[in-house]
Amino acid sequence: MKPAFFTILFALACCAAPTAARAADAGEIPPPKDEPRVVDPGPPPADAIVLFDGSDLSQWKSQKDGGPARWEVKDGVATVNGTGSIATRQEFGDCQLHVEWASPEKVTGNGQGRGNSGIYLQGRYELQVLDSYDNKTYYHGQAGSIYKQYAPLVNVSREPGAWQSYDVIYHAPRFSTEGKLTKPADVTVLQNGVLVQDHVEIKGLTGPSGAPKYQAHPLKQPLSLQDHGNPVRFRNIWIREL
Repeated sequence: MKPAFFTILFALACCAAPTAARAADAGEIPPPKDEPRVVDPGPPPADAIVLFDGSDLSQWKSQKDGGPARWEVKDGVATVNGTGSIATRQEFGDCQLHVEWASPEKVTGNGQGRGNSGIYLQGRYELQVLDSYDNKTYYHGQAGSIYKQYAPLVNVSREPGAWQSYDVIYHAPRFSTEGKLTKPADVTVLQNGVLVQDHVEIKGLTGPSGAPKYQAHPLKQPLSLQDHGNPVRFRNIWIREL
């Protein structure tokens, strides 16, 4: 009985092998479920949402009153002009963000009064923008810091007037239906291609004083850029939802 049984198994295997080969040749075998989709890397990547391409600020609004963003746009650059902070019309949660910025070439002031602006993830958690080239200030308030929470790992700031870049990977916080924090936000930041924040956990809302604390909010919120009274310039802003 045993020899006959193995003979049958061998015959079945021989029949199945050509069938599988023919299916493969015909392209009938589906790709793995985890096959990554194809995205043109650009820049910007083909699946990115371009928030500012140098032409206008139609993707932005005044953070104060929701009206049109009134920063000056000229020669492909948006410049802070004292009209108030701006926020995206679209809302975002987990994301990859690219921003290019430059502090004023003419140096005026010092410390926090020199080339100051900020990128507020979800309008709440600030990645500091500052002229930190040979400019002393508190350690967790310089360029590349998560303001008043984490100093940058290194100071890689270029000279005043030079263009700089931030590349950000951000995961938004999660809250329970009762508004309790279940998972804090985390962020990784590269400044000018150099790692300055390595997957740090954000401690709460950015504020001028006191310990940061979380306040429950929806998963998706606008991104905002700060008007701190200094003519900081921005260009090439895009975002990918994760």
